[in-house]
Amino acid sequence: MLDKKKIRLMTRTAIYEKKYGEQDIKISGFYKKDYASFHTWVTLIWITAGYLLAAGLFCLCCIDSLLEDLTLFKLIILAAIAVGAYLILLIVYGIGSGRYYRKRHSGAKRRVKKYYRALAKIEKLY
Repeated sequence: MLDKKKIRLMTRTAIYEKKYGEQDIKISGFYKKDYASFHTWVTLIWITAGYLLAAGLFCLCCIDSLLEDLTLFKLIILAAIAVGAYLILLIVYGIGSGRYYRKRHSGAKRRVKKYYRALAKIEKLY
């Protein structure tokens, strides 16, 4: 006769392995701070690259109107606005990505722990 509890437990672990298993085990292999810091830095680098591309495209599109009546004061104001917007964007994304990746690591660690407990239960049932 088949044991329903064992079948449910094995099914649950198989679904977890297929859906999250490999990725969660990779994530939980890192310390939380290392994982969050690394991915936050990567996010900030990509934000910088995207901002530079967007600013470059904006300057190319509007170069006629920008150079038309450009003075030193307007150039300084424009540069200050660009740097200010970049810093605000960097701070917001830095804080957001740090929180996101810490939460992601915690969730992966919790799921892996639950998975290992289920594997131990399955082994006891044999």
